[in-house]
Amino acid sequence: MKSFDSAAERKPVSVVIDREYGSGGREVARILSEKLNMEFYDGNLLVMAGMEYGLNIAVLQDYDEKGVGSLFKDMGILSRSIYADGGGATEDEPYQVYSAISRLVQQMVAVKPRIFLGRCTAHILATEAHVPFIHAFVYASDMADRIERAKTVDGVETDRIEAYIRKKDNQRKNFYRFFTDKAWDDPKNYDLMLNTSRLGYEGAANAIIGLMNLA
Repeated sequence: MKSFDSAAERKPVSVVIDREYGSGGREVARILSEKLNMEFYDGNLLVMAGMEYGLNIAVLQDYDEKGVGSLFKDMGILSRSIYADGGGATEDEPYQVYSAISRLVQQMVAVKPRIFLGRCTAHILATEAHVPFIHAFVYASDMADRIERAKTVDGVETDRIEAYIRKKDNQRKNFYRFFTDKAWDDPKNYDLMLNTSRLGYEGAANAIIGLMNLA
């Protein structure tokens, strides 16, 4: 019987985890990172892209995994510069941000496989980097689990927390569709659909490793 942690049998492939807000996708990535001794990247990918390409990190973080159209309306992103040196803002900013992330991701996986959390990195690996990877979608069927994580991990304090969770999911859904023209929550786009309400975080991580061992 194959061991979930058998390094000798694992194929060296990257892993991308897309996830519902509050489902514990980041925790699954952290556990996976420890088990596989692989680096994982979430919001720090934006900071690295900003530093590498001279982009305004504050604007990048506001932009992170949000619906592009709503971002322009709600945040007035065009009134600020995407460039750290104060250069002019343009309507091409979403593509400039995506391009910076894409270039950085391609540089990373050219050296060795990594673990990525969201941010359309699967699309980048498939269409631009052309490297093998496993694509998982992490969700939680029990809303109570998502509410608890939003409160305890992210410190969300609102009496409309379910509406907040749905808003975060919609932002990720719109971001994903804008750059990939695919449905974020369509099972056909993934190798694995992992329910942390049933599997737990470690169980979800082990399922990904199991698929790596079979690849």
